[in-house]
Amino acid sequence: MTLTDDVLQSAIEQCAREPIQIPGSIQPQGFLLVIDEAASTVIQVSANVTDWLGLDPQSLIGATLSGVFAEHELLLQRLQALPDEEQNPFHLGEVRFLQGLSAGQPMTMMVHRHDQVLIAEFEPAGDLTTAYGNVYPLMRAFISQMNELETIDALCQRAAAEVKRITGFGRILAYHFDADGNGLVSAEVTDDGYESMLGLSFPASDVPAQARKLYLANRIRVIEDANYQPSALIPSNNPLTGAPLDLTFATLRAVSPVHLQYMRNMQTLASMSISIVVRGQLWGLVSCHHATPRRVSFQTRTACELLGSVLSLQIESKEAHADNQRRLSLRQQIVQMLAAMADLDSVTGGLRSMPQVLLDFVGATGAAVISGDSVDVYGETPDREQLLKLSDWLSGRHPHEVFRSDNVSRDIPELPALATSVSGVLATTISELHSNFIIWFRPEQTRVVNWAGKLEKNIGPTGSLSPRHSFALWQQTVSGFSSPWDDMICEAVTELRTAVLGIVLRKAEEMAALADELKKSNKELEAFSYSVSHDLRAPLRHIAGYAELLSDVEGSKLSDRGVRFLENITDSARFAGTLVDNLLSFSQMGRSAMRLSDVDLNAMVESIQREMLPDYEGRALAWKISEPLPVVIADAAFLHLAMRNLLSNAIKYTRNQDAAVIEVGSYEEDGKIVVYIRDNGVGFDMAYADKLFGVFQRLHRMEEFEGTGIGLASVRRIIERHDGTVWAHSQLGHGATFYFALPKRGSTVTL
Repeated sequence: MTLTDDVLQSAIEQCAREPIQIPGSIQPQGFLLVIDEAASTVIQVSANVTDWLGLDPQSLIGATLSGVFAEHELLLQRLQALPDEEQNPFHLGEVRFLQGLSAGQPMTMMVHRHDQVLIAEFEPAGDLTTAYGNVYPLMRAFISQMNELETIDALCQRAAAEVKRITGFGRILAYHFDADGNGLVSAEVTDDGYESMLGLSFPASDVPAQARKLYLANRIRVIEDANYQPSALIPSNNPLTGAPLDLTFATLRAVSPVHLQYMRNMQTLASMSISIVVRGQLWGLVSCHHATPRRVSFQTRTACELLGSVLSLQIESKEAHADNQRRLSLRQQIVQMLAAMADLDSVTGGLRSMPQVLLDFVGATGAAVISGDSVDVYGETPDREQLLKLSDWLSGRHPHEVFRSDNVSRDIPELPALATSVSGVLATTISELHSNFIIWFRPEQTRVVNWAGKLEKNIGPTGSLSPRHSFALWQQTVSGFSSPWDDMICEAVTELRTAVLGIVLRKAEEMAALADELKKSNKELEAFSYSVSHDLRAPLRHIAGYAELLSDVEGSKLSDRGVRFLENITDSARFAGTLVDNLLSFSQMGRSAMRLSDVDLNAMVESIQREMLPDYEGRALAWKISEPLPVVIADAAFLHLAMRNLLSNAIKYTRNQDAAVIEVGSYEEDGKIVVYIRDNGVGFDMAYADKLFGVFQRLHRMEEFEGTGIGLASVRRIIERHDGTVWAHSQLGHGATFYFALPKRGSTVTL
């Protein structure tokens, strides 16, 4: 057939739907009777009872157990002792039939309860004593030597060797399924003439989902001859359910024709599979191949099933031990990072202090810690632009999920440039409110996969999926992938995230408590400042007034020295009065209610220019106003005071310039309106910029430039009450620029 995408998809879906647990037939190396326990009658049989017993199948339908089996009373006693929870075939012993070709001859009987019936399977009895005597010494040796083996691969190799000794199959493989379901052969024992498959990979499609489910339920599976003719069940449906009999746990269950063709294509006519189940999941298989048909006795199957169970437990134990050691190491690294954060009282600072631990924690070659506009990088990472774009992309995802990808070109197609520098990304947020992330990176790891045959799908004449014909080595180069981030790493990252958020939350609670205390202290200080300022105004005015009066009345009688002293008293009293007035105004800023309205900054600057004209009249001062200045939502009176202070400073600190220039402008950034006042005056040293907006802080001597040191503190308080920020930049001797940012028009202002 022509292989189109639609035809291929239809065939794959058909294969996935194949009801292999209800084939309606069995393999012919034994025969089957289905028993209604309540009535003690046979209700269904396999057609090959004719070959085994020489009886017409219909003659057995409805027959009682007493009419079929010799010593049926003993059989009933054994059935009553059968564990109710036992679903796998249980060896009930040897039985004899009353009629047919095998009358009086012992047959091995295995039974299990399933699908509301008792399913009994029969095969020729072997020499139980000889079989067990040969098999179980091998089993004891295998179990006793297991603990000495250090690696899982070595354990699988020993298991393959023991299965070879027990069964005599020509080739024994042990392979493990990876996260994608592909199987990698890690151990092998072969006879001469069998091709080696050690190190080859089998695609996940070789064992479809419904087959994996059966391997998990029924731990051992035998096909004695891939060319067998199946024996149908009579009647075709289970009489108690009216549906095809579920043969999930039956030893003789017939196999999918696709699988039989797969075996023949592999030149394997007999096979046996032993399931390796770890933590309830199908971990892998021990697969036995033989070039010719081969009988496998009940005793051999039992021994191999026991070996598979012991192997599964040993692998689970070794993996659990390795997982515990690795989990302990991960938690030690988490503790190291958290301790550093606590010592430095900073999440980013703590991570910055131990970059190698941050990388080794998840086995990354690069990492980035993004906190707002701050980006710290360690090791090999994409550039800053790509990191910020990745942060924006991650912000649109669920915040509580750890994001992982071993192929960013596949998983993050929105950022194609990212894949040019990395292939693996692992990220977690470290804030409940902001787009703050820790992101780890891994490079591309191009690798060559050795497959057992070319990965191609064939469609048979009927439109069904046909297995590949060649199992010769076929190499595939896989690119674009990093090594994968496993579940344990993601769990550890989640644990780190939870701990970091706990630290941030505790820090926020501490800051909130400090803020409450500070708020109370500020209120008390404001009240004290208001009271002191108000009470000092009258005495200072009296001092200034009486000094002036004394100068007018008695000035002619005073010596020059006395007049100078009196002038100093007058000047000091006036300065103190101005200082008290400014302090009173500053304290009122935190107590007065805000009245918000539209404020036109163009009109405000023009008004302040007129007010302050006496301070710069006659000077060579040029004003540069970028028009139009914006309209902002603010308290007009407070904002007028802030602008007046800033413009007053610009006028004052440029008075020594031959050609003074004051520039007022604005721009928008990050949802805010930024206003700036720039001058070409004396400037200030940026080393002291953190003191600039503090109360009573001065960066110039009083003899050079007058002032109380409260003006810029008032500016900061006014702007912060508008939910804004204020800052400045300068170079000593080359002027200064003062900025303040306010929420854009329509923003909500917290009062």
